[in-house]
Amino acid sequence: MQRGAPGRGEEPERRYATDPPSLPSVPVFVFPPALDFYADEQSSHKQVLTLYNPFPRVLRYKVLSTAPLRYTVVDAEGLVKPNSCIDIVTRHRDIRARHYGATDRFRVEVWEEGGGRGVIGRKDIPATLHPTKPQSKERGAPETTQWRPPSHLFSVRQGLPRPLSPGLFSLYILVGLIALLVLMLPLHGDPRSLLHENLHVSVVQKLVAAYVLGLLTMVFLQA
Repeated sequence: MQRGAPGRGEEPERRYATDPPSLPSVPVFVFPPALDFYADEQSSHKQVLTLYNPFPRVLRYKVLSTAPLRYTVVDAEGLVKPNSCIDIVTRHRDIRARHYGATDRFRVEVWEEGGGRGVIGRKDIPATLHPTKPQSKERGAPETTQWRPPSHLFSVRQGLPRPLSPGLFSLYILVGLIALLVLMLPLHGDPRSLLHENLHVSVVQKLVAAYVLGLLTMVFLQA
């Protein structure tokens, strides 16, 4: 997948205020939907937000925060090309006990490059600092009957993920390639496309493909 053209690295510029009266008209696809930082695991102090643009136009974005002094955000502003995505690296830089359990929020705002309409979409991402990372099962703890999702795709939030089997890995790769292909196909009614009309897709199909790619991204990052 193409990567969007990033802007310069910087911290979130300001706190965001309450929502304005006019509601955004475009959904914003950012994965993961929440960030969890763990004080006892240094590798978790750096998290990646992936912003997808499944639309046929360039989008400009900006990342704001309710606590800008606690975080560093690389490429807090920039552009995302059509049918592309960009990784936004966030780092928690104030790991202190008094912040344990506190939930801050990032807000990702997008608007059409050169469109003149202002912000057309926004999404809030909660970010929480935890003292320790939960383990999947404590040593010596008795077995308990508990429902768990059947797929590794949804088990990454339960603790330490299981290693991917070769068959499951191949399946994820195949699904990812299909989703990537859907994102690269033109939209219905695009006059610039040279492909047959049967190969055109709808906005909903592109959004579903972007959502699937986001889930797969989380799986591979934590595998």
